[in-house]
Amino acid sequence: MSIRSTRKEEHLALAQKFYENEKSNSFDQMHLVRPALPETSVNLQAISTKMFGKTVSAPFFINAMTGGSKKSFAINQALGKIAQQTHIALALGSASILVKEADQLDSFIIARQENPNGVLLANVNAKTSVRDAEKIIAELQADALQVHLNVVQEIAMPEGDRDFHWLANLQELRQQITVPIIIKEVGCGLDQATIHRLKKEGITFFDIAGSGGTNFAQIENARNPQPLAYLENIGLPTVIAAVLAANEDVDLIVSGGIRNPLDVFKGLCLGGKYVGISNTFLQVLLQDNGFENLLQLIKEWQKQLAYLMAIYGQNNLTDLPKIKRYFDLPLKAQIDQLL
Repeated sequence: MSIRSTRKEEHLALAQKFYENEKSNSFDQMHLVRPALPETSVNLQAISTKMFGKTVSAPFFINAMTGGSKKSFAINQALGKIAQQTHIALALGSASILVKEADQLDSFIIARQENPNGVLLANVNAKTSVRDAEKIIAELQADALQVHLNVVQEIAMPEGDRDFHWLANLQELRQQITVPIIIKEVGCGLDQATIHRLKKEGITFFDIAGSGGTNFAQIENARNPQPLAYLENIGLPTVIAAVLAANEDVDLIVSGGIRNPLDVFKGLCLGGKYVGISNTFLQVLLQDNGFENLLQLIKEWQKQLAYLMAIYGQNNLTDLPKIKRYFDLPLKAQIDQLL
């Protein structure tokens, strides 16, 4: 197995090792005002929406996890089947490995084979050339392309990149790639200035991927003989990142620390058009009877999101940002300093 494939499997093992199902994060400091007289009824159709021209059953989706190794083949095969059966979107893990190791394509394309008509997002790093990105998009028949920005992870990674001059390549991708491009962080949060800068380049989709869930600095430190522990606490919390991003009037994906349907609902209330979930779903899949358990969990989340729509008196996803919200004082103070 190659160094890249080995790293992919190490990431999976360490994500499982460090996973905390009830880990506290910024969503716990955000609260919504509920009408006691909602005048609504539970309606599963109310959570259906469009995503990149296709209808999906819910505004939450399976966000980028893995690809490029033997174990990730089985994971992506299962995720493809689950996405097909639940009619939600699926984002694959970074396919940049295919630039050097084309023989790993099967571990990605299996998801499209299992879900031929669903929404599928490809994922590459920010230095991937237009030519390589176009090839990956074509091979996976991807509906959109996630481009991840992961400076902190790369610095913590013992074999990581040390050159982060990415803007010129992002400009080329934006100018020549024909599918929508999503700029995505990987657990440290997108800051407003970066969103504003890339918005000027014509990019309109952003996945904030804030801190509060998987910590890739922690994962890479576990692989690093000289760990940089201080990097594990420099991320921008998801709720703060979402509040700031909402000022930019862009198409927003909220991810990072989504643990339950209420977190999904809060992400939508923060202005997220969609909400992405990675490790919470991955850890269910990795357990015994994981396929059936994750399939049922996603179906249950769909029902519970419809419950929350009814509880808060809502019939339309686009109206959720109008729900009154308030924050615990420590979080509010942080937000106020950054606004």
